[in-house]
Amino acid sequence: MRIGLVSTLSLSMLLAGCVGYTRIGDIVASPAQFEGKEVKLKGTVTGALQVPVIELKGYTLRDDSGEIAVLTQENVPAPQQAVSLSGVVRSLAIIGGQSLGLRVEETKRH
Repeated sequence: MRIGLVSTLSLSMLLAGCVGYTRIGDIVASPAQFEGKEVKLKGTVTGALQVPVIELKGYTLRDDSGEIAVLTQENVPAPQQAVSLSGVVRSLAIIGGQSLGLRVEETKRH
C-alpha cells in the first residue's frame, strides 16, 4: 500500500511539472499548427549565438522530443542550462508542411 501511494504521488508530481508545456517535437512535426501561437517550452540549452553588430541573440533548446532555435532579447543562457520560457512560434515560410526558418521568439523566461 505504501509503495503504491509513493508511486502515485511521484507520478502526479512528475505530470504536474509538465502540464502546460509544449513538446518541441510537436512543433517541429506540425509547424503550421503552431505558427503565430504562443507556447511554453522547457528544456536544456545546447548551443548559443550572439551577433552584437546586428543585435541577434539566440540559442538552441532541446527537450526529450527534439530541438528548436530560440531568438531572445535577453542574455543568452549558458550551454547545458535548464530553461523554461514562453514564446511565439515563427517561420520564414511553410511549404508543403515543411517549415523554413522555424524558431520561437522568446517573450518571457520563467
